[in-house]
Amino acid sequence: MVFFKRKKSKKEEKKWIQCKKCNETFYIDEVKQNFWICPRCGSYFRVSAKDRIEMTVDEGSFKEFDSRISTKDPLNFTDLKPYKNRLKEAIQKTGSKEAVINGTCTIDGQPCVLSVMDFSFLGGSMGYATGEKIVRAIEKAIRLKVGLVIISASGGARMQEGILSLMQMERTAAALSLLADKGLPYISVLTDPTTGGVAASFAMLGDVIIAEPNALIGFAGPRVIEQTIGHGLPEGFQRSEFLLEKGFIDVIVDRKEIPKYIGKFLRYFSNGK
Repeated sequence: MVFFKRKKSKKEEKKWIQCKKCNETFYIDEVKQNFWICPRCGSYFRVSAKDRIEMTVDEGSFKEFDSRISTKDPLNFTDLKPYKNRLKEAIQKTGSKEAVINGTCTIDGQPCVLSVMDFSFLGGSMGYATGEKIVRAIEKAIRLKVGLVIISASGGARMQEGILSLMQMERTAAALSLLADKGLPYISVLTDPTTGGVAASFAMLGDVIIAEPNALIGFAGPRVIEQTIGHGLPEGFQRSEFLLEKGFIDVIVDRKEIPKYIGKFLRYFSNGK
C-alpha cells in the first residue's frame, strides 16, 4: 500500500538507463530491483524521494503529511526564467510540491518520522518551505515521541529565495535542539550530493550520521576551496570515505543495508531510555 499518488517520471517511462561510470546500459527495472545500483560496476544512481521511501520503509507503513506545503516565490525572482516557472516545472517533474517529503512510518519495525529530500526538485535546494517541512517533521517526532530520520540529497540553499532560504539553517538547527532536549534520536543519512546550507545545518547534526559510499558531502565546492586557500586538495576530498577517516561521519553503509542500520540505531536509542 502506498499513501501518496505517484506520477511516472520521464526516468520511469524509459525502458533503458545508462550508468555514467561504466557506460553500460540496462533495463531500468533491473537497476530499480537492484536498489538503483549499477549491476556491473556497483556505482550508485541518484534516487528520487519516492523511490528512496519505497526502498527504505516497511511495506505499507508510510503515511505522508504536510504534502500541500509549497513555496510561493516570495521575492518575485527571475534569472534566466521566472522562479515561478522553475517551481511549476519541478512540481510537474517530481509530482511533489517541495524538495522534501515527510511521513510517519516504521523502518525495520521501528516507528519514526521520516523526511526525504529529492535532488530532482531544483537540486534538492532548501527554500523556506523546505525548512518549514523539516521543522514540522521534527515537531511531529516530538509529539509522537519517536525518532527522526532525515535522508538528505541537496545542492544547498535555494538562491531564488535569498536570506529567507539561509534562515532555514538556523530554524532547523534550533528545532533539532528541542528534539534533543526530549531525549529523542535523530538519524541523519547523507547521500550524493549533500552540500551547501543543508550540509552546514541539519544534515550534520544527527546523533548518528550514516553516509552512502562515495557520496559528495561538504559545504563549498572543491574548486571554490582551492581558489580560496591557494593550493590543491587531497584525493577524494569531500567524499564519504574521506569524511569517515576524519571523523565527520559515523559509518558508511551500502544502500541495501541502510534500513537495517536505521532500525538498529533507533532500537538502540529506544532501549537506552
